[in-house]
Amino acid sequence: MTKMASGTTHKWTFAPRFRRNAFGWRSQPALIRIREAVSEIKKAARKDPVLAAEGAVMFLEKVSAALAQVDSSSGSIGTAVNNAIDTLVPIIAGAPADNAVRDKWLDRLWHAVEDDEIPYLELLPDFWGELCATTEQASRWADSLIEMVRLSLRPRSGGYSYFKGTTACLSSLFKAGRNDEILSLLQLSPNKYWYYRKWGVKALAAMGRKAEAIRYAEDSRGINEPSGAISEVCEEILLSSGLVSEAYNRYAVEVNQGTTYLATFRAVAKKYPPITANEILSDLVASTPGEEGKWFAAAKSAGLYDEAITLANLTPCDPRTLTRAAKEMSATHPSFAVEAGMAALRWLVEGYGYEITALEVREAYNYTLIAAEKKGCKQETFERILNLVKSQSSGQRFAATVIGRELGLPDL
Repeated sequence: MTKMASGTTHKWTFAPRFRRNAFGWRSQPALIRIREAVSEIKKAARKDPVLAAEGAVMFLEKVSAALAQVDSSSGSIGTAVNNAIDTLVPIIAGAPADNAVRDKWLDRLWHAVEDDEIPYLELLPDFWGELCATTEQASRWADSLIEMVRLSLRPRSGGYSYFKGTTACLSSLFKAGRNDEILSLLQLSPNKYWYYRKWGVKALAAMGRKAEAIRYAEDSRGINEPSGAISEVCEEILLSSGLVSEAYNRYAVEVNQGTTYLATFRAVAKKYPPITANEILSDLVASTPGEEGKWFAAAKSAGLYDEAITLANLTPCDPRTLTRAAKEMSATHPSFAVEAGMAALRWLVEGYGYEITALEVREAYNYTLIAAEKKGCKQETFERILNLVKSQSSGQRFAATVIGRELGLPDL
């Protein structure tokens, strides 16, 4: 229970659920409880920010021990905890607590970090400057950690030393505005470890030395360093400097990768409104040689219909996507719909598409002819389909047979 300012106590529903080894090896119940705990804390924050911050500290104290035996091989538990940290840190940092209360929170959180063996709280020290809330408090924490950081970063003959407080110190120094000290510390390390050097990039950018910050970031690249994260920081610096073209040319394609080709196109287009859709599409297509057809939906969404059809015919494109385009666009853009349908039929006849059914083949055929009728070229399109089916001389014959029956041909 948590004591409130009014003298009453608040009973957190999540607290007893996060006892040590509470979940055994099962990950699904743990994921549910993490979401419930974060939701409970967020709800409390709307009425009492200090109470919510206290709950957030309590959760972070308990979570690692509660998850100690959970099967985390899929990575879902680690992701859930990282997402929880991302959500809860602003609640703790933004709570209007006095220095004495915040000092206690920070002490409790630091003990949790030190006791974290998995580690699930590995991300928390990155936010230490934010958690300190004031430059004075951040500076005190930096002073308490800096000597151990110096010792851990210096090269030694017996290998390397790791100190959990390194990023907490760097984060605190950044919050305190002690940017020169960040750079001095990082000079001690013989390794270009991005997890630490990103604070050097932040320090240089904060000092207005943005070109130097980008060089520092680029110099951090290595076999085991996260290229995407480095490029993302560089892109952000260039964009903040108004260097849109340079940011686009150097980093846009790598940084803005979505879960689909269409999502990638939209992410780049949204971030770079001065760049034309045609140029963005061309650059993205060039970045994936041999996969031109997969950019069909992106071209279609941008209204680049001729380019979309060209791409759909260069390399295999999902027949279902093409059929859907033929269906949706037959009324407004029948010429495009006809060509999308023909491309769908072509790839179906050539055997492309995952677990295609006869119904899907017939749909591609029917929607193509519907579009052709609206364009006024039904007979011509019918003959194109006929020639397509007759021209198939090898490969699996399933789609050609289905289409042949629609055309009134004997089984092929």
